[in-house]
Amino acid sequence: MKLDDATLDRIAELAKLDFSDPAARANILQDMERVLAFVAKLEEVNTTGVEPLIFMTEGDDVLREDVVYKELTKADALRNMPVKDSDYFKVPRVVDKG
Repeated sequence: MKLDDATLDRIAELAKLDFSDPAARANILQDMERVLAFVAKLEEVNTTGVEPLIFMTEGDDVLREDVVYKELTKADALRNMPVKDSDYFKVPRVVDKG
C-alpha cells in the first residue's frame, strides 16, 4: 500500500508530529510503507482452525497466597507528617475548582 501526502499529513496531525523536514518526511513515509507491507504480508497467512493465543506460555501462573498483616499503624504513619488532621495527611490543594 502506498501512502499519499494527505494521509501522512493526517497521521502527523493526529499524532502531533512535525514532518516539515523533507528528509525526515521521506524517511517516515518509507518506514510506514514498510510497516503496511509487513501487515499485508501477515494478512496472507491462512489462520483457519488456529485457536487464538491467550497466554504466552503453557504453564500456569504460580501465585502466592495473600496474607493480611498490619505492618504500619495509623499513628506511625502520621508521626512524621508536618501537617495532619487526626487521621489524615494534609497536603496542599493541587486542583482548582475554577
